[in-house]
Amino acid sequence: MAKEQEENGNGSSSLLVELPLREAAEGFELEKAICSHGLFMLAPNHWDPISRSFSRPLRLTSPPLTVTVRISQPPTSSSSTLYLRVYGASSLSPPHRHSLLNQVSRMLRLSESEENKVREFRSIVEALHGEEEATEYLRSFSGRVFRSPTLFEDMVKCIILCNCQFSRTLSMAKALCELQFEIQHQISSSKAAEDDFIPKTPAGKESKRKLRVSKVSMRLESKFTESKVDNSVSDLQLSQEPLDFVGMGSFPSPEELANLDESFLAKRCNLGYRASRILKLAQGVVQGNIQLTQLEEDCKETSFSSYDKLSQRLRQIDGFGPFTCANVLMCMGFYHVIPADSETIRHLKQVHSKSCTVQTVGRDVELIYAKYAPFQFLAYWAEMWHFYGQRFGKLSELPVSDYKFITASNMKNKKIATRKRSKTSAEE
Repeated sequence: MAKEQEENGNGSSSLLVELPLREAAEGFELEKAICSHGLFMLAPNHWDPISRSFSRPLRLTSPPLTVTVRISQPPTSSSSTLYLRVYGASSLSPPHRHSLLNQVSRMLRLSESEENKVREFRSIVEALHGEEEATEYLRSFSGRVFRSPTLFEDMVKCIILCNCQFSRTLSMAKALCELQFEIQHQISSSKAAEDDFIPKTPAGKESKRKLRVSKVSMRLESKFTESKVDNSVSDLQLSQEPLDFVGMGSFPSPEELANLDESFLAKRCNLGYRASRILKLAQGVVQGNIQLTQLEEDCKETSFSSYDKLSQRLRQIDGFGPFTCANVLMCMGFYHVIPADSETIRHLKQVHSKSCTVQTVGRDVELIYAKYAPFQFLAYWAEMWHFYGQRFGKLSELPVSDYKFITASNMKNKKIATRKRSKTSAEE
C-alpha cells in the first residue's frame, strides 16, 4: 500500500510504499537476499553498505514510467515489511503499483514457490549437517539468489557474464545503462558515432596487483555502529534525496536495443561479439519470436522435464550455450543444475582438491553436490559465496570501487588477503 507522499527540498516528490513479506517474514534479511550473487553489483543496481539499502531505476508499465526506488528493511527483528521509497512520481496508479511490487518481489524472490524452496533447502541442510561448525555458511545462506527485475535483463547479464573477467562485466553493464540514458535523452546517432564519444566505460583489465583492502571497508563496522540509532526508526530517516545516477539510466529495454547498429553497440559498450547476441535477443523479443512472459509462466513448474523443455527453447536463441542457459534457468528458479565454467573448475580444485577439466567438471559437481538435490546449485553457490567472502571480506560491505578485484586470479592466493587485512587492521 502507498503510505505517504513527501516533497523533497529540490521540489521533486517521493512516495513510500510498503511491501509485506508475508510467508517470507520469518528470518528474512534484505542484506542477505540482495548481496547473494554478483548480479547485485552490476549497474544499475546500487547497494549502500552504510544504510543497508538498495537503489536502482525501475521501469513501471501501463503506461511506461521510470522511477528510482530505494528498498530498505526496518532493523527490528519482528519486521514483516519492506519500505520502498519511490522517487520521480507524485503518485502511483494501481497498474504502476502492481508493476513496482512485482519487480521488487522478483528481484528478492518473494513468491510463495520461492519461499517453499528456501524452506526445503534449509531442511535438507539441517538434516545433513545439523550443527556442524564447518558448514555454518550453509545454514546462514539465505537460500535466495538475487536476480534482476525482468527476465530480459537477466538474460542480457548472463550473456555479459560469459567468457570474461568480472571487471569487464561490470564495465559492460555500466555502459549499457549509460547508453539507455543517452537514448532516453535523444542523443543523436551522429554524435554517438564520434570517436570522443565511445566508449566512456572501457573494460578494465584484470588487476594483477595484490588485493588492497580499502580502509573504507575496514571502517564500515564502526560506521554501522555509529549509524544504528539513526537507522533504527524508519525509512523516513534515510535521505529523502534519490541516489544520484549521474549520466546513467535504467537497464535498456528490448525496444531500445532492437534497432541499434551492431557495430555501434559493440563499440559504445565494449561488448565485442556479445553485441550481436544481445541485438538478436532484443529483436526476437520485439518481433514476438521470443515470448518472455510465456517463458516465465512455463517455469512455474520447476520439474526436470520442464527444465529440459525450457533449456531446448533457450538453446535456439543465438549465443545461448550450456553455461548461459543454465545461468538463465537458475535465475528462473531451477536449482538442480550447476552452471559450470572455468571458475567452477578453480573452485573445485582449490576447495575440494578435484583436478577436473571442462570435459569432467559437470560430472564432478554432480558427485559433490548430489546430496542436496534438487538444490545442488544453492549448496554450491553458498559454498562459493562463502569462500569469496573469506578472500575479499564480507561482500555486502565492499565499496563499489573494489568490485573489480573479484576475479579468478585474485581468488587463487587467499593468504595475500589475510596478510593485507591484518596489516590494515594494525594500521587502524
